[in-house]
Amino acid sequence: MREILDLFYVLRSHMVVEDLLLPFYYVSVYFAKVHYSQGYSTRKAIVLASSIHINTTVLFTRSSHFSSPKIMSSSTTTTTNTDRVVICIGDIHGYITKLQNLWSNLQTLIPPSQFNHARIIFLGDYCDRGPDTRKVIDFLINLPSKYPNQSHIFLAGNHDFAFAAFVGAIPAPVDGSEFSDTWKEFEVNEEREGWYKGFGFEKMHLQGRRWSGKMSVKFNVAKGIEYKGSIYDAGTTFQSYGVSHGSAELMKAVPDEHKKFLQDLVWIHEEDDVGIETEKGVEFCKLIAVHGGLERGKDVAEQIKYLKAKDTRIPKVEPLSGRKSVWDIPQELRNTRTIVVSGHHGKLHVDGLRLIIDEGGGLEQNPVAAIVLPSKTIVRDTDKFKS
Repeated sequence: MREILDLFYVLRSHMVVEDLLLPFYYVSVYFAKVHYSQGYSTRKAIVLASSIHINTTVLFTRSSHFSSPKIMSSSTTTTTNTDRVVICIGDIHGYITKLQNLWSNLQTLIPPSQFNHARIIFLGDYCDRGPDTRKVIDFLINLPSKYPNQSHIFLAGNHDFAFAAFVGAIPAPVDGSEFSDTWKEFEVNEEREGWYKGFGFEKMHLQGRRWSGKMSVKFNVAKGIEYKGSIYDAGTTFQSYGVSHGSAELMKAVPDEHKKFLQDLVWIHEEDDVGIETEKGVEFCKLIAVHGGLERGKDVAEQIKYLKAKDTRIPKVEPLSGRKSVWDIPQELRNTRTIVVSGHHGKLHVDGLRLIIDEGGGLEQNPVAAIVLPSKTIVRDTDKFKS
């Protein structure tokens, strides 16, 4: 109980609140006590009470005549989108049990009225490494029918793009060029990575050949584990569809609805008026979601343009597969109050408006994580909540 009071004291000390809003703050403390006394965990009691505080404050500031409300928006227009919970889910990498447990924890932690109308942004990399890629994709495909009032965004990760390239589920280059043109820049790596040379390789994108190839070295020094077939660790994905790694039979084994899922993945998602807790309170900002991030030193508008177009002329899509080059928010976005959220990096990193949610990294011993906005609550598949 002391933890609740301490955390709400910190919340109060970091928020600039009009005097007339103070009753809402004290109401939130009261409800935290009530939820705690009813058997909720400390963490859930705080989240539930915080949601009351945020929602009542937003309603009050919208209806008040104050000239400078402290719940701020980066947009000059207000829509019902600002009331929505946004959940960003990190890389799943074929772990169906982790995904199911994480989903259950999110349902337990978030009030039903908010969870059932939430925006869910999956940050990509659904396949490889873990044993159950097929089951993961089945789970994701079924979400819209099971939760019709939610909205679901499925980003492409670099692994998903490569999987799609192998099974023929990416668009042809817009300029009429051949996918074989994407090989040239990286041919020096062909022998080491054992690029695929089976049926259909002549018309396959570079990443499809790398994904289905067979590494000439067996141990991944960077991760401290053995490669699972290819440099993408795609062997487990082949196995989940009942075929051996590198087999062209996968092209037939993957159901059409899975190919459509891969084909429909977006490379970038943008939306306005997403709430996020900051040192000034809850701000409503533009959000950009992209698997790896946006490149520094490159024009942001141009990046967004080719990502929306899914330009498959590019051999290696840096915003999907880069590391250091896409870690930070580009300089030109830093003054525009833009949230940039990604997975990919094998780390959990929350720094201001830069959110990197990939605590698992596809490793069996690590959790799969999500972040809930506006509160920035981190939820993991390994968390234990009282229902």
